[in-house]
Amino acid sequence: MPVNASRPSVIDAFHLPALEHPRATTWSYGKGEDAFEVRIPRLAPADLKRQVEALVAARDRVLARRPVAEIINVVDAVAARLLDPADPLRQAAERALPAVTAYSPAMIRLVLDRMAADWRAPRLRELLRAEFGDPRVLDGFQPVARSGGLHAAFGPRLAVHVFSGNVPGVAVTSLIRSLLVKAATLGKAAVGEPLLAALFARGVAEADAELGSCLAVTYWPGGDEMMERAALDGADAVVVYGGAEAVSAIRARTPASARFLGYGPKVSFGVVARGALDGGAAREAARGAARDASTFDQQGCVSPHLFYVEEGGRVSPHEWSAMLAEEMAGVERELPRGTLAPGESSAIRQLRAEAEFAEAGGGGMRLHASAEGTAWTVVHDPRPDFVASCLNRLVRVKPVGSLAEIAGLVEPYGAVLQTVGVGGTAEEMRTVAEVLAPLGASRFSPLGSMAWPPPWWHHDGRAPLRELVRWADVEGPGNRE
Repeated sequence: MPVNASRPSVIDAFHLPALEHPRATTWSYGKGEDAFEVRIPRLAPADLKRQVEALVAARDRVLARRPVAEIINVVDAVAARLLDPADPLRQAAERALPAVTAYSPAMIRLVLDRMAADWRAPRLRELLRAEFGDPRVLDGFQPVARSGGLHAAFGPRLAVHVFSGNVPGVAVTSLIRSLLVKAATLGKAAVGEPLLAALFARGVAEADAELGSCLAVTYWPGGDEMMERAALDGADAVVVYGGAEAVSAIRARTPASARFLGYGPKVSFGVVARGALDGGAAREAARGAARDASTFDQQGCVSPHLFYVEEGGRVSPHEWSAMLAEEMAGVERELPRGTLAPGESSAIRQLRAEAEFAEAGGGGMRLHASAEGTAWTVVHDPRPDFVASCLNRLVRVKPVGSLAEIAGLVEPYGAVLQTVGVGGTAEEMRTVAEVLAPLGASRFSPLGSMAWPPPWWHHDGRAPLRELVRWADVEGPGNRE
């Protein structure tokens, strides 16, 4: 893959260390001087099976014996390259990803900066400490103070990851989690974003060829049963991101003996309590909310669909909607929205037309929208029911009499709730969490931070590293009667 040139004309969207010259097709992007091609592998099931077998052999030979501290250092070196604007790896990602994903160049730069920072060594050490206490349990048996015994954690021999393409970088985070628990790792890239995980894997191989032999990234069309069988039959763990149907389909084909971690569709929203509706605090909440609704163009599971605003503050929900609109316009200037498909633009225009019609009829509906195009839309909607957004920076603001009312409004969506962004005091944040966590919401963050969960968050309520490992215990004298 010619990432040693600042403007490569061909980029390989795969890393297959056991297959020297895999057959490939090309996908073309851009025009004129900005044109480039991405090579996509065309593997037969036998090719994939050979790569899987090589991964497991490399894991037993190399990865199982590597101290986790050394693995962190390799990942850190690749993350440093992805943070360096002068590095060819960063340049290839920064050049190609806007065209591949339809996100704006500014958004891609932000995603690379924020996510790669979480792949640096200090953040990964914090993640390991949060989940294991002593990360050395991944290297061998360590003492258990309370019993006088020993314990150790063992990752899967082979973990297969199936990615979705809505948010660049999530796939890389998943690969890193797998490497940290010393699993040979196969990643299936998504058609909407086949590139960044492959660039990362190539970076690992360039930093450490042996570790790179334990990691593969490729693409095949979703639903290809022969390819999925070749990938999944030997898996000890399967991690899937995607829609409900995709997750269910892979679950059905996963061996009964394998661990299955499905990260299906989730919805998030924001809450603005009275404590955040005093003058400057209201503006700060609006600014944070605008960043949350604009990052990833609202495509992430962490992206808010709407904001519930508590009545009775110095700034009313109606006034706060106008503040949010002003801040959405400001974010658009700094962080432009990406390119939309015709159907996406039509959905926004239709919702705007419905809001305009309702506003003309009275009743409190109010539309705030970008003057040109469909860059952003804020709808003040007095109806309190939870309504999912059509995305791409369209949000509703809905008044509520009290924070306690929100539970009844979102309860039907409890199974798919994820992040709740909160503007308000620490006490109000806790109140919101106490009301909504029992329904299914798993993360509560300040407004402005919804898009960037820390590496050690409980992803959809689960500890992602601990979910991958099994434990072995050597009982000590403390267990004797």
